[in-house]
Order: sequence, then C-alpha cells, then structure tokens
Amino acid sequence: MTETPRLVVGPFNRVEGDLEVHLDLADGAVAEARVNSPLYRGFERMLEGKDPRDALTITPRICGICSISQSAAAARALGAAMGLEPTPQGAGMAALIHAVENVSDHLFHFNLFFMPDFIRPVYAGKPWFDRAVSRFTPAEGGAQRAAVAARAELMHILGLMAGKWPHTLAIQPGGVTRAPGPRDKVRIETTLRAFRRYLEEVVFGGSLEAFCANETVDQLMAWETGDAGLFLRIAADLDLDRLGRGSGRYMSFGAYPLAEGYGFGRGLWDGALVTVDFGAITEDLSHAWMLGAQAHPWQGETRPDEAMRDAAYSWCKAPRLNGQTVETGALARQVVDGHPLARALAGGGVLARVAGRLLELARTQAFMEGLAKGIDPAAAFMLKGDLPEAGQGAGLVEAARGALGHWLRIEDGRIASYQIIAPTTWNFSPRDAEGVPGPLEAALVGAPVAAGETTPVSVQHIVRSFDPCMVCTVH
Repeated sequence: MTETPRLVVGPFNRVEGDLEVHLDLADGAVAEARVNSPLYRGFERMLEGKDPRDALTITPRICGICSISQSAAAARALGAAMGLEPTPQGAGMAALIHAVENVSDHLFHFNLFFMPDFIRPVYAGKPWFDRAVSRFTPAEGGAQRAAVAARAELMHILGLMAGKWPHTLAIQPGGVTRAPGPRDKVRIETTLRAFRRYLEEVVFGGSLEAFCANETVDQLMAWETGDAGLFLRIAADLDLDRLGRGSGRYMSFGAYPLAEGYGFGRGLWDGALVTVDFGAITEDLSHAWMLGAQAHPWQGETRPDEAMRDAAYSWCKAPRLNGQTVETGALARQVVDGHPLARALAGGGVLARVAGRLLELARTQAFMEGLAKGIDPAAAFMLKGDLPEAGQGAGLVEAARGALGHWLRIEDGRIASYQIIAPTTWNFSPRDAEGVPGPLEAALVGAPVAAGETTPVSVQHIVRSFDPCMVCTVH
C-alpha cells in the first residue's frame, strides 16, 4: 500500500504575511488541503486594559494594506458602545475614504498580485502569453506601471481627507475629523474623473456602465477590450470557471454604511438571499493553536496554545455562521447586493472571484462619484460623544477582501475584551470540530498538479483568487 504523496506550498510571494498550504495528492490532483497561518501576532491581547479610544490607533496597525477598513470597524464598534452614530455627511465622507482604499486594493490585486502568474514559463506558447508578458511583467509591464500611477493619483483623496495613508485617524465614531470645503469637493471630483478615464481606457477598454450592464456569463466572456478582456481570454482558455469552485454561500456585513442604508447591501446568499443573524457567528478552535471553547466573539478569547497540540495546524481560528462556512469578498458583496452578473457567477471559482472584483471596481467608481457629488461643505461632519464606563459594540464593515468584524467590550472604562474576525480568517480557516474544511481548503480539492510541480500553478491561481491577507488573519 503506497502512501498519499504530500506537498507543502509556501510561503507565497506577493501575499501580505506568511502562508503555507499542505496538500495531499492523488491521481494528479489535490485530494485534501490544509491551510496554515504560521505567524501569531496577538493584537487582540494588546488591546486588553487599554483606553477604548486606543483601538482607533492600534487596530489600523494590524495591516498596511487595509488599515482604513480596520479603522472604520474600530470606529463603528466604539460608536455602538457609546450609542453614537456619525452625522450623515460624516458617514458619507468615511465611506468615500474607505472606498478609495478598497478600490486601490482591487486595482493592485488584479495588476500586481494575480495577473503576473500568467507570465510563468509553463504558459509560454499560449496565444495570449506575449501580451500577458508585455502587460504584467513585474516592474516592467505596461499595465502595472499604469496601475501604480493611477492609484497614486486616486490616493490624493486620502491625503486630502484622511491626512495620511495608511493608519489614518480621520474616521471617528461621530464622523470624520476634517470637513471638506468647496475647493476640496472640486478636487475630489476632478480626481475621480481622472480615475474613471484610466479605468475606461486601460482596465476595461470601454465604459464602466457597459461592463456593469453584463448580466450573464456569456455576455461577460464576450467582453474583449482592455486588460479585463485579456483576463477573460485567459480564463476561457484555461477553464478558470471550473477551477477552485466554492460552496456558493456568500456573506456580506454591508459595505459603506450611510444614513440611508448601505452602498452595497448586507446579508447571506445560499442559493437565495436569506435572513441572517450575525449573532450566530462562532469561532471554532479545534484545529487552531488556541485555547478556549467555541464561542461568539462577545464571549471569545485569544489565548495562544504554546504547546501547539498535534490536532491543530494553524494560528487561524475557524469562524462559522450557523455552523457553516461562508465565502466573503467582492464577489460575495455583489452577489448579496443583487447584481445579475454576480449571481450568475455564484458558485464559480477563480473566474468568478476575479470577475466579481472587476465588477465591483466598476460599480464602486460610480458609488464614489455619487458620494463626491453629495458633499455639502456647510453640513456637520462630526458629532462628539462620551465614553461609557461599561458597554459593548460591534463594528461590522466590508474590507476589500470581505467581511471584517470588531467586537468591543468595555468594563470600568477600559477594554475588557476585543475580538476581530478578518475576511481571510473566514476564507482561509482551518477545519472545524466536525472536520469541515474552510473555504480555501475546500476550493483546492481537485486542483490539478502536474508531475514534478512543486509550486502548482493551479494552486497559485486559486489562492490568489481569494486575495489573502495573512497578517489580518492572525492580527
């Protein structure tokens, strides 16, 4: 009887933080996968005993990519504990600041993290290979240079309204610290017009509205222009729609909370939009190097298992909603929000996740333009509130990679407990006590592995389609 071949893939370049994927192989494909987050950081423990307002300074330091998402979640959690909502204009400006970061993240993921995998020598000879090399060779490709320049220009909005990036303190429980004047509004609108030109000329090769008008997979695959068209040509040639398919369960906490609702809606999609109770979230520790019992984040704790028991294989906890895994991210947001193309892609794999990100990139541009148009310089952008001696609050927001939750509990005027579940924690979770694999672990099953491959391209594509941020996963 022969043993099942095993392969360890990692660390992955172009990924924020350390990541290892342990694969059991059979018949030239992945039979089982275990995803390891090998770095423990402990931000949740650092926050215990601190002044609750310190969360606004400390949590953005979790990550240099999605620091505004962490800031927005902390502000929402603290505001809920204070019983304080931001002013309508403050909420709108916070949403714009947050959206700029998320859009920038999508842009870099597509151009710098995901597409360079298609210039690997294994694809030499493909009809699209030379164009991919020309567009996506690191530091040299035309698409990459254009993306870096466009992102830098877009981020002028953050310099203007957030003061700096990363690690801004501009977003507060009651709104934002800086009220834009009439001249600021003009500068923001001008910057967004320039970014639209870049998207339409380079990324999509056509109008954003035309891309968003695609409602079926066939219509999407007929899109031929821009770098999006190149990706779709590659996806069709490599059958990326079949690679890394998920469970079809998608969750969103709701992106960009405003006075009148959300920019992109909240909920759970499981073949249909269903009523969801976020109080049914639990974190399973059975396969994590963590001590404690399965619990909702209100009762959760972060106690590292220094003995690193054999049953565990990751520092990442296993979050579950009603005992089930869910996928989060741009595709999840667009599915929950109800876009026809996203729902046509639901359950899809690498193609669906990347196409969902492109769809959101186009739709968020229009959302940002609406926010900029609605800026009222004469309105209030901030409310003040008082910290309670005791209380609790949850900050549920949407980072670029998906649902991000902060759960804060205050006792005697200090942080008694602070728990965080990041998007990659959902997507890259280990198995739970029932042996159910996390979303990435399940998506990797069946991925082809050619003889002699030590870094399988199929595994690379699937992992990058989820766009991991491991430092957020382990805080």
